[in-house]
Amino acid sequence: MSEAEQLALLRDQIDSIDQQIQLLINQRARCAQQVAEVKQASGSVDIHFYRPEREAQVLRRVMDRNEGPLSSEEMARLFREIMSACLALEEPVKVAFLGPEGTFTQEAALKHFGHSALSLPMAAIDDVFREVEAGAVAYGVVPVENSTEGVISHTLDSFIDSSLKISGEVVLRIHQYLLVGESTRKDKISRIYSHASSLAQCRKWLDHHYPNAERIAVSSNAEAARLVKSEWHSAAIAGDMAAQLYGLEKLAEKIEDQPDNSTRFLIIGNQEVPASGEDKTSLMVATRNQPGALHDLLEPFHRHGIDLTRVETRPSKVGAWNYVFFIDFAAHAENDKVKEALAEISQRVSDIKILGSYPKGVL
Repeated sequence: MSEAEQLALLRDQIDSIDQQIQLLINQRARCAQQVAEVKQASGSVDIHFYRPEREAQVLRRVMDRNEGPLSSEEMARLFREIMSACLALEEPVKVAFLGPEGTFTQEAALKHFGHSALSLPMAAIDDVFREVEAGAVAYGVVPVENSTEGVISHTLDSFIDSSLKISGEVVLRIHQYLLVGESTRKDKISRIYSHASSLAQCRKWLDHHYPNAERIAVSSNAEAARLVKSEWHSAAIAGDMAAQLYGLEKLAEKIEDQPDNSTRFLIIGNQEVPASGEDKTSLMVATRNQPGALHDLLEPFHRHGIDLTRVETRPSKVGAWNYVFFIDFAAHAENDKVKEALAEISQRVSDIKILGSYPKGVL
């Protein structure tokens, strides 16, 4: 058999497989529509079409049964988009994110909800919380910590006065790019725009390659990308989404100082999420100002074998030198050992608030 004949045969097989895939995707979509009809027929006033624990379970099964040659993560990303499109037939998910368009937070929102979600940019973290609390959107996406720069204090502080729940998390690998516009004179770059955290994440690279360039912190990486469109001597540090959105050229790629630079984002909403089988819980705890307060707070977790994944401290809004602890641990709040530990802790602290139990990030 000639090469042309072999290729023709393989292409016929691909066309046949594509037809089968298309038929099956539409079958899945019709099932999703029927799910919506059943939920609406129940007459409940509090219908949740998006179920974080269900989606996490589906994606984990996709990854577990994957046999390649596509990687498990790549296969899960494909299913994420199928699920996003099917969910949009039930009801498009409205998601507020820390904007403007082209930020890493928008990229995280699309990674978690898929490209069929309606993502709406907000000017500040407070605005994201406000839109979700008002019911204008179902969910919000906010950054909470970066592996290089640490915790995002504003996000943690926003939970102190908010009734919103954490319903999910997404970890985004952060790649930074040096971007220039069509009119930029690449040998005359004297000004580099970016968000302050991105400038910090690329400090060593900038010291080596552009030691004399002025570094200007702006409100977001997307804003930095917008600014360089009209300046001939400027560059921006931003991500791939911003480069595509503003039509910029990547002058240098992956310029972050730490090769494992990642940012964790939280999904905030109004619903409490049932256990998915692999979950995390976030707490906010106010301790009494007395000797041994931190030990009294942490000791029950150790005794009950609960794995703490993060402990952060923020100043309390009530009284000088009082502090609030933000604690993440690997388990759902409905776990029996967790219930016992939290019951003990509640007797030792001045206040305790469960911010949410949610599936551990799959992708």
